[in-house]
Amino acid sequence: MKHKGSCHCQAVTWEAEADISEAMECNCSHCSRKGLLLAFIPADKFELKSGEDNLQEYRFNKKHIAHLFCKTCGVQSFSRGKDQEGNETIALNVRCIPDVDIESLKINKFDGKNY
Repeated sequence: MKHKGSCHCQAVTWEAEADISEAMECNCSHCSRKGLLLAFIPADKFELKSGEDNLQEYRFNKKHIAHLFCKTCGVQSFSRGKDQEGNETIALNVRCIPDVDIESLKINKFDGKNY
């Protein structure tokens, strides 16, 4: 299914081909502060439609994940990284996809605090 997502001010918009029936909730210092719910997809299933020039990157800890947020509104609607096999991956912030019913998702807890 194709989903459209964005930051709050709509400066950063994107489309993703994904079956989103579950999401990951990580308890690391970054994800827990932002309240992120993440769904992971291959990078070739993601298309940034607008706002590349409005993205600011933040990396922390091992610096493997490019946490990208809108310079205007501050919302992180997606991140870029690699999976354990080294494949380019996108982490969608499911809270930034209006057509996804968060209440219907299976939420998988991840202990990023102790990872």
